[in-house]
Amino acid sequence: MTKREVIQIVLDHKKPPYVPWSLSFTVEAYNLLLKHFKTDDIEGILQNHLLGLGSGIGFFEDIGENRVKDVFGVVWDRSVDKDIGNVEKPYVLSKPSLKRYEFPNPISPRFFSNIPELLNKYPDRFRVFNIGFSLYERAWTLRGMENLMLDFYDHPDFVRELLHSIADYNIAQINKALEYDIDAVHFGDDWGQQHGLQMGPAIWREFIYPELKRMYSVVKRAGKYVSIHSCGDVDELFDDLIGIGLNCFNPFQPEVMDVPALMKQYKGRLAFHGGLSTQKTLPYGTLDDVRKETRMLMRLGANGDYIFAPAHYVEGDVPLENMLAFIEELLTQAAFK
Repeated sequence: MTKREVIQIVLDHKKPPYVPWSLSFTVEAYNLLLKHFKTDDIEGILQNHLLGLGSGIGFFEDIGENRVKDVFGVVWDRSVDKDIGNVEKPYVLSKPSLKRYEFPNPISPRFFSNIPELLNKYPDRFRVFNIGFSLYERAWTLRGMENLMLDFYDHPDFVRELLHSIADYNIAQINKALEYDIDAVHFGDDWGQQHGLQMGPAIWREFIYPELKRMYSVVKRAGKYVSIHSCGDVDELFDDLIGIGLNCFNPFQPEVMDVPALMKQYKGRLAFHGGLSTQKTLPYGTLDDVRKETRMLMRLGANGDYIFAPAHYVEGDVPLENMLAFIEELLTQAAFK
């Protein structure tokens, strides 16, 4: 059985032969693993089950002094955060208007040119086309978070136009991606904080939900799976999201969600990807702590609806030994061939 088939079984709410996984690391953590394994490519070691396609954030152009520019024209300062960075002022949309702004080309060849090569290199993996910063996050990076929060109340028509335009961009990209043999589309869009939603449920349902429904419907009509990433305490939205076609939720943070309870509550309705604590256990726990939590999650996921992973990209502050501990637990599953 291929990794692709195992993931399909999980997303179809059936019992898999073993708990599949897909692991991600920041630059610092990834470099630690490269050095440890004495290789320049650890994909063969990790045996990930998901194959990420496309450009989740939207290609960066290096403009010097630890600063990069994405395809939307947003400048990111990477002097601290080396993986993505922090949005730099002035914001691209200095006023609540799109009149002078031109969206980039959503079907530029640079988003798709390496897909055939990756499909050929990893033919057994489950193929996921990634759209990062897919709605709310794309809006605030263009407008500024404080400005957008005020716009929800002061300029609601502008917000609707902005979100609708972003969704149009994404839909054009999805339709192009569907020309390839993909299995799912993954949308990244952080709505949560440590307690509750950043914008509150009423604003989310009024402005964000309609565009999500529109984007997800394109994927579902094509017979593909929908996966999302949203950090924070957002489980109050699960029923809404399932209702418009969500199949898999990531990152499943144990610090803000009751992982065992939610897996039981949504069994047969929603699959989860993530769950291993990146706020506490991985950076501060012992080897035994990491192994214990990994085994607990694998037991919970043994009957399906679960893809193992740390709750987010593994950061550079995680000791190498703790990374190796959960990797070894996965690779030594008796059922994995």
